Amino acid sequence: MASRLRRTLLAALVTAAVVFPVSAAAKPSAVPAPPPAALGPLDADELPFLQTRFEANRVNIREAARVAAEHGDRRRAASLDVMAAGERQFLTFDGRDGGRTAEVFGDLAHADRIALLVPGSDTNLDTYERFRAGAVALLDATRAAGGGRTAVVAWLGYATPGTVSTDVLTTGRADDAAGQLRAFAREMKNARPHAGLSLLCHSYGSVVCARAAHGLDAADIALYGSPGTGAARAGELRTRATVWAGRGRGDWIADVPHVRLELLGTAIGFGTDPVSDGFGARVFDAGDGGHSDYLRPGTVSLGNLALIAAGRTGQVSGA
Repeated sequence: MASRLRRTLLAALVTAAVVFPVSAAAKPSAVPAPPPAALGPLDADELPFLQTRFEANRVNIREAARVAAEHGDRRRAASLDVMAAGERQFLTFDGRDGGRTAEVFGDLAHADRIALLVPGSDTNLDTYERFRAGAVALLDATRAAGGGRTAVVAWLGYATPGTVSTDVLTTGRADDAAGQLRAFAREMKNARPHAGLSLLCHSYGSVVCARAAHGLDAADIALYGSPGTGAARAGELRTRATVWAGRGRGDWIADVPHVRLELLGTAIGFGTDPVSDGFGARVFDAGDGGHSDYLRPGTVSLGNLALIAAGRTGQVSGA
């Protein structure tokens, strides 16, 4: 059995290594962008003046759109034009290296709960609107669940791996991102010290959250559509937060081998299945959806994630 799993992972690694150089030619990080606006860390004193921060980032997004258009990348320019429109609330924006953003949904200045959404693979400025759609759906669902003072922050704060790449098989990108997530979470707590903080982490984003968990002042960490975390048990995350796990019954991630192997000096795979009894997370019902359906309006998974985000964890239904 172990030999078969090793062959499966090796085949995946070889396939990714062959395909990745072909896809890398058009990778999102190749599009140039100006430096971000000169903004310091967010704290409580700035909360009444968030519109100033939002406008500074809006100006930077428009400039990034102009640079992308001059570079000849119409897709990137169009995506950025959408992001700069209306009254979008970007706490951070950096258009370089595929993009880093943090967008607020709801009233952060008066929030008593803050939910950080952490995305998985293939999330970047070119695909950002699908990530945003999930954040909007989550905010609406928290309000329906009675969490009217919950703010949702869509955090694209790291270079996500490609779904077909060698990076998606290891914790390397997550290890690099963990410190950035911790720092951003601290900013949220400094800005709203009495607000309960939850992390909602999809797919490879669950690896990021797991690597960042130690030292995070979070009430809840929800892992959904997770390939594993790199840890054998939830206790190894060394967090006081309640660790949740959910997987839709139609999610292909269930077929990923839940092993962690040393191969050519690199650890491949993510170990124990987070929804298994052996991992020790609190498992919630994620319904019948597939890998991209967790934040789809009307789903069981969205309802339960909204309850976690709103701090109404006693109402979450188990699998």
